Amino acid sequence: MTKRDGARDLDITNWDIRNKIYDIRGQKVMLDYDLARFYGYTTKALNQQVKRNLDKFEGSDFMFRLNEVEVSSFLRSQIVTSKTDGRGGKRYLPYAFTEQGIYMLMTILKGDLATKQSRSLVMAFKAMKDYIIDNQKILDCRNNLRLAMKVADNAERIAVMEGEFNDISADIGVMKERLNTFIKKSEISPFLRAFGKDLKSGEFLICEGELTKASETYIDIFCSARKSVEIIDDYVDIKTLRYLQKIKSGVTVTIYTENIGHYLHERDLQDYRKEFPGIVIRFVKSLREFHDRFIIIDRGDNDGELYHCGASLKDSGTRLTVISIIKDAGVAKEIFERVDKMARNPELPLPN
Repeated sequence: MTKRDGARDLDITNWDIRNKIYDIRGQKVMLDYDLARFYGYTTKALNQQVKRNLDKFEGSDFMFRLNEVEVSSFLRSQIVTSKTDGRGGKRYLPYAFTEQGIYMLMTILKGDLATKQSRSLVMAFKAMKDYIIDNQKILDCRNNLRLAMKVADNAERIAVMEGEFNDISADIGVMKERLNTFIKKSEISPFLRAFGKDLKSGEFLICEGELTKASETYIDIFCSARKSVEIIDDYVDIKTLRYLQKIKSGVTVTIYTENIGHYLHERDLQDYRKEFPGIVIRFVKSLREFHDRFIIIDRGDNDGELYHCGASLKDSGTRLTVISIIKDAGVAKEIFERVDKMARNPELPLPN
């Protein structure tokens, strides 16, 4: 990989990394030319290295390319190097790397400089997140929820990358050991400690007597729906919606809830609808009709799959819980009749 002509190693102490982390498409990202500058490479050379290892960056959870609207509108005042190719040609559209994409980038950039800058970058993320934790009183509940959701999602995905890190240099291994003992408050510490270890038991649930991964189980249940999904849960948040993002086209979703704690806001829902415009979700007041949580798939006059959930979907992956299918026709009928009654309740407005 070609180093930038006349480039000097960028000292992170002289570069406020928080100003180089953007919130795009609901994710915290860094842009390719900032990362290239940080590692001492040209943007072209860094992206060429990524293309040689494209299988490691597959999917928008690792990296994605900004579109013209994103570059021209809300990033216009922040991105100073988004320009033409120097010949009056098309505007350069940078690549955005998510947090797990940046960690994957560390595995393909070898050498002393890469090791040094990777350590600095990790410490910078640690400092940024410690800052957020120390000042969390000035953040509203919705922003705290978004941060917690993204951290939980990143933790799941990074844990799956265990096999990708077998070839990391010994220096990176030393860095991980030091961070495991040094970082106390930062949420990045659990990420690094998860490398090379099994997933924690809290990330699983028991479904029909078998231990299964929480996120995969809920997604599989919702993907089985052919016409309708009904969720009865007085506690909902962004994670509840995330499990619905892969449902089949045309499937209607109704969530009966009181949104206790106001974990979900109207702005969260609008952002979700922009990202998944084909998914229509209605929120109906439950009026505390049920104490427990239920999921109903394809409810008809005399049929439908009924699941009893031991905990709210928002708590999945944090505590071990049980999901069971209710097969007794009499019990299912009584619950369905109550849901019919509940369906006539008014819609639930979400707080701003």
